[in-house]
Amino acid sequence: MYKGFNLSATTFGIFEDLFALHGTDLNKSNKDIVEKSLESFIGKDGVVDGSALQQRWFPKLDVDVFISHSHQDEKAALALAGWLSLKFKLKPFVDSCVWGYADHLLREIDDKYCRNKGGETYDYEKRNGSTSHVHMMLSTAIGMMIDSTECLIFLNTPHSITSEGAVDKTQSPWLFAELFMASTIQKTIPTRLQRISENFNTEQSQTKMASALEIHYRVTPAQFANISPTTLNQWLENYLSGGGHNHALDVLYKMTPKTEIEVLSE
Repeated sequence: MYKGFNLSATTFGIFEDLFALHGTDLNKSNKDIVEKSLESFIGKDGVVDGSALQQRWFPKLDVDVFISHSHQDEKAALALAGWLSLKFKLKPFVDSCVWGYADHLLREIDDKYCRNKGGETYDYEKRNGSTSHVHMMLSTAIGMMIDSTECLIFLNTPHSITSEGAVDKTQSPWLFAELFMASTIQKTIPTRLQRISENFNTEQSQTKMASALEIHYRVTPAQFANISPTTLNQWLENYLSGGGHNHALDVLYKMTPKTEIEVLSE
């Protein structure tokens, strides 16, 4: 990963249904790559080949932009993906694409290995084990995807982030993991660019458990360059004014200010 962007907005009005439909098609094409059957990964001895399973269910795809978002903002994320693809010919990835894989895979594993005698309920301890395996596969896959993707765009909405004074928090463990990984993964400069690598720092996370198991994670989206829907419109204008000859992400990089962390690291 090279750059991260914090896209703040309550609505994303620049995206039309056309873009959402295209984004949905892109998402479906990614899902079609995924293996849909658990049986092919079970050996004659009944042991599941975890490495092969992870490679097929959570494959490393060739994408340009990783879109991190709350599940409640999925339509906006799909529309953004469609917009990036149609306007800039970029290859976006919507993170909820892999979340669905995890739920599907976990259900298959639990139905086969974790049912109690009689088949109507699940064994608590076995379910803990299966969930750990699947979530570790998913977390690893997300980290690999972020690492290989050039750019990350985080949809910062009231659904994803809540603020308490100067502290930003999320209740989503997946958003917390994605933002943490994006801030700590070693930055990789695209081969077409010749600039000194920028480094980012991140704060340690803190969790607070409420009586109803409401868990908050401290996050620092401000470590990414702040952009808005207005920035996206200007990005498209600048890209088109150049005749589309420059790489679309380079146009965005040039028009966004450096973060305080980037300035200090120079």
